[in-house]
Amino acid sequence: MKVVILCGGQGTRLREETEYKPKPMVQVGERPLLWHIMRTYAHYGHKEFVLCLGYRGYMIKEYFLTYEAMRNDCTVTLGEGGSVEFHGDHDETGWKVTLADTGLNTLTGARVKRVQKYVGDETFFLTYGDGVADVDINAALDFHRSHGRVATVTGVRSPGRFGELSLERDEVKSFLEKPNVSGGYINGGYFVCEPAIFDYLDEDESCILERAPLETLASTGQLCVFKHDGFWQCVDTYRDFTLVNELWSQGKAAWKKP
Repeated sequence: MKVVILCGGQGTRLREETEYKPKPMVQVGERPLLWHIMRTYAHYGHKEFVLCLGYRGYMIKEYFLTYEAMRNDCTVTLGEGGSVEFHGDHDETGWKVTLADTGLNTLTGARVKRVQKYVGDETFFLTYGDGVADVDINAALDFHRSHGRVATVTGVRSPGRFGELSLERDEVKSFLEKPNVSGGYINGGYFVCEPAIFDYLDEDESCILERAPLETLASTGQLCVFKHDGFWQCVDTYRDFTLVNELWSQGKAAWKKP
């Protein structure tokens, strides 16, 4: 299954790191945050990615276009008929990454809509490029399939900075983005979506996934929640950035996959 990752935001609350790089490229350990997220999906067998690029998207393109050279020793033969031979291997063999420019100021719903041609008419994963978790991706997929709705969002517990989910059993009854007071589960990303979700989206750059599209899905009984009580951390501020790096360096990164 394809994995769509939103990588285009400007990360203004993490300006210490994002002044010169997109937020998914901030370093956690020796790798970009984006790599950590992709690694989680690849661990569960999902290695085809569609990255929605925007702010400084060329840096993400450069990262993957030069990935083999940066991760391996290589021998370069210069001149006519020249070649590059890579020595060694890495754990990312088999990853297929589509790098799609979805606009500098485009908001989340429009970014997803603009990569519809790369997703096709199939169920797909969708997540943000700034959060790590130990979510069981295939368990979320099984849950989604068993409920037969347009979309499933992973609900996590965290302070009230994100979209709060009003629940009735496994169904989301309302979706409230960035509430003033949070009590239960919030939007942790790690969505599973049917292609029908594209009917709720618009290519106009003002389309926000977390507003009308998810609110409408919730109000019509088409949005379910996969409850995750394990580790989840959004890297939204410098404090978050410091925390995940400390966890990684101390060998306590719950999201790390073998």
